[in-house]
Amino acid sequence: MRLDPDVRLDHGWISSRLPHQGRMCLLDEVVHWDLQRICCRSASHRAADHPLRAHGRLSGACGIEYAAQAMAVHGALLAGPADGLPRAGYLASVRGVLIGTRRLDEVRADLVCIAKRIAGDQDTVVYDFVLCEQRQDAVETPRLLSGRASIVLHAPPRPGKP
Repeated sequence: MRLDPDVRLDHGWISSRLPHQGRMCLLDEVVHWDLQRICCRSASHRAADHPLRAHGRLSGACGIEYAAQAMAVHGALLAGPADGLPRAGYLASVRGVLIGTRRLDEVRADLVCIAKRIAGDQDTVVYDFVLCEQRQDAVETPRLLSGRASIVLHAPPRPGKP
């Protein structure tokens, strides 16, 4: 389960484990992770050429993609170095989403995404997630986005089934 301590879990490491490439790989680094939780940081929301911008703006709802990528990275970490890559999956649903900002591109601080695995088996995983601003002080930062996501993992076809 443990990674080499000299391996930095930075943007390069993350992009080597996600299908999202180039600018679409939104996370800059894994700050912390364990078996149940991951915390990632990103500054990509301030980029003028952000791939999810529409009409020059980055909607607060785009935070769901940051959370989904954090969940995928967590899956890669749980797969371990022997397997290398997580099983492919897709975001099946989000529920209870609360959006606390209209625009992510107006957030000056880096984004911090925390995803906590609350249930899962071989075929599905459920995470609670929170996106907030990185703060240097001890003041609690307001949530930019929070919710729950269900991920369906692609299972290999069963014998005799299409």
